[in-house]
Amino acid sequence: MSIYTLGIDIGSTASKCVMLADGQDIVAKSLIAVGAGTSGPQRAIAQVLENAGKTREDMAYVLATGYGRNSMLDVADHQMSELSCHARGASFLFPDVHTVVDIGGQDVKVLQIENGVMTNFVMNDKCAAGTGRFLDVMARVLEVDVEELGTLGQQSTKYVGISSTCTVFAESEVISQLAMDTDKRDIINGIHHSVASRVAGLAHRVGVKDLVVMTGGVAQNIGVVKALESELGHTIHTSPLTQYNGALGAALFAWQRYQKEHK
Repeated sequence: MSIYTLGIDIGSTASKCVMLADGQDIVAKSLIAVGAGTSGPQRAIAQVLENAGKTREDMAYVLATGYGRNSMLDVADHQMSELSCHARGASFLFPDVHTVVDIGGQDVKVLQIENGVMTNFVMNDKCAAGTGRFLDVMARVLEVDVEELGTLGQQSTKYVGISSTCTVFAESEVISQLAMDTDKRDIINGIHHSVASRVAGLAHRVGVKDLVVMTGGVAQNIGVVKALESELGHTIHTSPLTQYNGALGAALFAWQRYQKEHK
């Protein structure tokens, strides 16, 4: 009989769940594109249970993480910091990881990892620059879908610098570039380099060591990944599970806690 654990990651802009069997096999996952303070968390939980054909009672242990983890007191057996969960998830996907760059909806985290355990971190949560929210704002100004930014930026033929790291000022710069008829693809490439430069500044504060892994929704943007590779001088590894990394870490910690309590 398999033992099921559930990890729930409630971010500022999305709710993710990962269900594991026996602490190693991913049985089901879910992602709802709204986060803390919305119906997103409950919908993500309902969806992952439905996808697996399970109920809450079938879960041996449920652990919540992320920005909105304290809203899960009635569902989760325990809550943990997203820093620990991101470190754990990345180490599961990439056992040799030493540096994790996590770009979320409203913050940027850079984690230093030794033997699967976080040893240091730095975080930017005071400003939206360099985050998913920043890219959402830029996409809206450029009238393109945020999912298209990566592909469009890769088609750039000329470097256009976006010097402001502040979201408000960067928005003005982009509007000025559009008024000058600058190609959108060049502007997007400039935005990606602006994000990468800010994140690299943060990463250098804790030190960057191979293997470097990028997690969070922004890791799906090839333009930001490539720009950050050139800023850091390191190859960046990503996984198709990039957005689920925190929830995966939570499900792994849930398994660990279950084992500890049932020894």
